[in-house]
Amino acid sequence: MSMDKNKLTAEDFEAMPTLGDIARFHAKARPDSIALTFEGRDTSFKQFDLNTNQVANALTASGVKKGQRIAYIGKNSDHYFELFFGASKVGVVMVPIGWRLAPAEMAYMLSDSEAPLVFIGPEVQKEALQAIDESDITPNPIFMEATDETGFVAWRDAAATTDPDIEVNESDVAIQLYTSGTTGRPKGAMLTHNNLLGGRREAADSGMEWNEWGPDDVSLVAMPIGHIGGSGWGIVGLFNGAKGVVAREFDPLKVLDFIEEFRISKMFMVPAALQIVVRQEKAKTVDFSPLKYILYGASPIPLDLLRECMEVFGCGFVQQYGMTETCG
Repeated sequence: MSMDKNKLTAEDFEAMPTLGDIARFHAKARPDSIALTFEGRDTSFKQFDLNTNQVANALTASGVKKGQRIAYIGKNSDHYFELFFGASKVGVVMVPIGWRLAPAEMAYMLSDSEAPLVFIGPEVQKEALQAIDESDITPNPIFMEATDETGFVAWRDAAATTDPDIEVNESDVAIQLYTSGTTGRPKGAMLTHNNLLGGRREAADSGMEWNEWGPDDVSLVAMPIGHIGGSGWGIVGLFNGAKGVVAREFDPLKVLDFIEEFRISKMFMVPAALQIVVRQEKAKTVDFSPLKYILYGASPIPLDLLRECMEVFGCGFVQQYGMTETCG
């Protein structure tokens, strides 16, 4: 690793060809640094690596094979990223399904992905169970925040913390994200580890200041994980060894609280969200000095709004353009 602890080298990034390798690398490089924080729960990089090992081993014990899909229906959570990266360690593909979808839409994605396990957040339990009933398959449900034996934590912690040591290639699919389906059925875009990380490695070498991260950076993961803007942005922070503050859902009032409490330095938002945040009364009194860059995309931004945001936030703004199939 680089002697300058604030900057990973090209060699460091090459040591992380898959999502599972990200957990392994940072567990060694910065074991005690916080990887994820969620509603008062902090997870160090060392613990994140062990937790993802447990997820990987629990999936194997549940009979899920390499190349199969698992589904997640729920709001954002640190445990979602544990599930995602743990699945990646055994070549199992994550399928995050938007929690705002109707049960019939969820059922279509469950049927299409043929997921034998579906992990369900507490806010959408009724809709998710209805979706299972309406789907063509009979996946086993695991409830994310249940505290009994039906819950995610009990399922995870019944497994060993040893590395599963399964060969996963960067050409293997890591996540299947469904497109918005504006002209027909949503399409399951299959993104490999290299799709997700290859461009990030190249961008890190290109000397663009907005894309340079250090372990002192703090990222806000507020966009929904059923979208590349949520899952993809969460990956970027972890890849760079930065702390990720996970917001259960986008709440414009809480965004300002997150910035203030955690000294957020980078975040990704859509213009409509930025407009709500910048016009809160509280925005006039928040200390935005830790904010270095706000990345925005998914729709055009009116010039007056961009100027207003630049004036209030006083940080750099970076326009992003992309789509699900190009990893954002």
